[in-house]
Amino acid sequence: MRILLFGAAGQLGSEILASSGEQGIAIVGLTRRDVDITDATAVARAIEAEGPSLVVNASAYTAVDQAEKERDLAEAVNGRAPGFMAAACASTGIPLVHFSTDYVFDGTKTGAYVETDPVAPLGAYGESKLAGEEAVRARLAEHLILRTSWVYGFYGRNFLKTILRLANERDALTIVADQRGCPTATRDLAGAIFIAAQQVAQGGANWGTYHLAGQGATTWHGFATAIVAAAQPFTGRSPTVKAITTADYPTPARRPANSELDSSRFAEAFGFRAAPWQQRVEDCVSGLMRGREP
Repeated sequence: MRILLFGAAGQLGSEILASSGEQGIAIVGLTRRDVDITDATAVARAIEAEGPSLVVNASAYTAVDQAEKERDLAEAVNGRAPGFMAAACASTGIPLVHFSTDYVFDGTKTGAYVETDPVAPLGAYGESKLAGEEAVRARLAEHLILRTSWVYGFYGRNFLKTILRLANERDALTIVADQRGCPTATRDLAGAIFIAAQQVAQGGANWGTYHLAGQGATTWHGFATAIVAAAQPFTGRSPTVKAITTADYPTPARRPANSELDSSRFAEAFGFRAAPWQQRVEDCVSGLMRGREP
């Protein structure tokens, strides 16, 4: 089994690379310096040159607010590039795993979203990610689209690491408490990739669109509170975490009030569930505090 990974320097790509050794899977990781994924010819050449068993797209434009000003860039990276990958994979007979987002939904549903719920993104970021999904589906039958949410981990920039920094600098934090979702550790997303790779190696996989997020749901306020609590034994600090509303913290891009994802379909198809989000927060904070990150 040989995987070609786009987005190898991002927080998810870095986790996949770091975890690959213990899985015994060979991975070739490409960064933006290695290939311009917005160039269809460059993407096709990279895939043809490496000849992998599976292509994984962990690259993404994730600046949700900035996307409102950089729609063309968000569309190029999130919308068109996955289509280039899918087209190249189709011509070479290679399956593709592509990551998408909870932001394809508008957040008006009561309860967790399932894969068949109507999509209705609220902003440029969600629109670009939806375009990427549609491009992959239109060009390649043998694909997995994994929608996930509130991603964090050891690598790169993310909400958990921001809260750790702020908790060390301030005595009080104000965090939005009326947006709900499922915090998801990159460790679990990497685990899902290796499960999918095993199915491919065995001659097939359950292709299609799936949700994969941490078990359980919370608010950004609840997420931050758990992070601060997990760090307290290491830092001795316990800043207060004040709940505020979305209206109290206006942003250029609208966020869904509810982006909880139901991941049961992925569990049924692949026999894998992400860990409870509270457990992974404790694992991640402990690892960072003990200096696991390189």
